[in-house]
This record gives sequence, structure tokens and C-alpha cells, in this order.
Amino acid sequence: MSGSEIRTANCEKILQSATKMFAKVGFAGTRVQSIADDCGLPKANVLYYFKSKKDLYHAVLDQILTLWNSVFDKAEIDDDPAEVLSEYIREKMQLSLERPEASRVFALEIISGAQNIDAYLENELAEWFASRLAVIQSWIDQGKMQPINPKFLLFHIWASTQHYADFSAQIARLNRGELKGEEYEDATEYLVRSILAGCGLKPSE
Repeated sequence: MSGSEIRTANCEKILQSATKMFAKVGFAGTRVQSIADDCGLPKANVLYYFKSKKDLYHAVLDQILTLWNSVFDKAEIDDDPAEVLSEYIREKMQLSLERPEASRVFALEIISGAQNIDAYLENELAEWFASRLAVIQSWIDQGKMQPINPKFLLFHIWASTQHYADFSAQIARLNRGELKGEEYEDATEYLVRSILAGCGLKPSE
């Protein structure tokens, strides 16, 4: 394994462990030593790749936000809104299933006042948000979907999909077990159908 491959592998191990720790106790409650212990690397190695806990925390948040918005990043005004929105909802539901800790890290950050990502929210995310609202509005203007408020649509998608990660313990207890397999697929398709129905759209297959 080359030096760059070792670096990539170690960074990914560290990020996975950091995401797990930050999801449990938040930024303030997490120690770098705990992250090092979880990923099986010396603390010095963790700080070699990430200079401080705050740098590592920002790297975790960057990874989360890149994962979440990958499909919708590519949406354009000529696309079919039903196809794009269906795929976006399904992707976010899959991430809530496979990477629930990522959603919890972000939720804890927002609940605590978003001090560590305030600049990101006001700059990069605000720019991304505005560009996505413009795409949705263009679909409305073209008559491709009903005239709804685009920002409320995005808030609805985020809240609905991330609920399955952030409140998984509550869901498991009320459901008498975790949602898995076909049951999780049913929950996903329910969200797709209900959200798109509010836009006057039918889900893509």
C-alpha cells in the first residue's frame, strides 16, 4: 500500500470513529483520545492528519454535507422534477439507514446553536440553498409542478428523511423493532409518494 493509500485509509477510519463519538456526546463532550481509541490509532496519528479536534469536527461536517446533497447538486431546470425529487428523497432515506450517526452529529450541532458551522450556514449552504430554490422555482414557472413554496419543500424533505436517523430509538420502540428491509422500503416510498403528491407529481419508478 502506498503512502497516499495509507493516508486515505487512516483518514477514513478516523472520520468514521469521530462521527460515532460526536454523534454520542457532541463536540464539547468528545475527546481526541476517545476517537483514537475507537479507530485503533495513536492520538498523535489522529492529530497528524487533523491538527485539532475542531479541524476534525469540521472535516466530519464537510463529509456529511457532501453526502447529503450529492444528487440534488446536479439538478437542472430542464430535468424532470418527479425523477430528481424521488431520487433525492430515496438517497437521503438510504443515508439515514446506513449513516445515522452523520445525521445525529448535524442535529446536535444545530440544536446547540450551530456555532461551529455558522459561517458555512451563512455562506456555502446559503448559496447552495438559493441555487436549489431557483431550480425548483423554474420547474414551477414551466408548469412542471404545482406552485408551492420551494424552501418549505426542502425543509420538509430534510425533516422527514432525517427523522429516521435522529429518532431511530423512538421508532424502534414504537415499531417493536428497527425498520429493516421491506418495511424501510415501504417507509421510503411512502415519503416519496406523499411529498411528491403535495407538489402535484407522481413518483418516478
